[in-house]
Amino acid sequence: MFDSTPRTDLPNAPGVGYKPQHFAEILEAPAPVEWLEIHAENYMGQGGRPLAQLRHLAERFPISVHGVGLSIGGEGPLDKDHLDRLKTLCDWLNPASFSEHLAWSTHETGFLNDLLPLPYNTDTLNRVASHINQVQEVLGRRMLLENPSSYLAFTESTMSETDFLREITQRTGCGLLLDVNNVFVSATNLKMDARAYIDDFPMDRVGEIHLGGHDEDEDDHGAPLLIDSHGAEIADPVWALLDYTLAKSGPRPLLIEWDTDVPDWPILAQEAQRGADALAPVQ
Repeated sequence: MFDSTPRTDLPNAPGVGYKPQHFAEILEAPAPVEWLEIHAENYMGQGGRPLAQLRHLAERFPISVHGVGLSIGGEGPLDKDHLDRLKTLCDWLNPASFSEHLAWSTHETGFLNDLLPLPYNTDTLNRVASHINQVQEVLGRRMLLENPSSYLAFTESTMSETDFLREITQRTGCGLLLDVNNVFVSATNLKMDARAYIDDFPMDRVGEIHLGGHDEDEDDHGAPLLIDSHGAEIADPVWALLDYTLAKSGPRPLLIEWDTDVPDWPILAQEAQRGADALAPVQ
């Protein structure tokens, strides 16, 4: 059992998701960015420029490793080869934090390039807790579990998402990664109160906060439908929800995610500066 108190080795400051086209500019003028996140699956190869650049960056910045392929919620066993490659990466990099998604992306022998939601019930709880315990045992480190963005609700659910996450932390000792944009997306799509969700979230387990952009669409009935795309500036209502969250959580490491249609570095740095401004009143 790991200690689930909200502790990482990341600073309570803005970070950004690292993209290779920003390598030189990050080294020359990183402010206000104080840490970087990488997606684990991009660095599981043997050598080459990606690992060389990552080694160089790790000398300057705390690194957070964010997994997107473990399929923590999948019905089958975790992929042992994938988990072994993840361990190899974490052993040599010794990241300041490791996180994964509350989602599934595997079925039998297939892998789906998406992060799919889960029903919140006892069966799912037992499976996810077992997988998290396995990951933490293999890696020898505590992980953070990220709340998903949702587009539908399951009739099979017997508990709320916040209660599910709270129980997971109690069973496994994992921490939580609170994605505020995911909360906003889910609240809009499922017609729930985003602030009420934040009020009920186990803030004492939060080790990291994420923000990203989303796309606006409509469902078949003409109602708003938000897509968690990480491909645009963070929307003003999401910044407002972050302010509400930080007032309850206090300062936390704050990541700006921008993974598609990636802008030039000055635009990303400007979003990070807005994150620094949001953190300032609660530091």
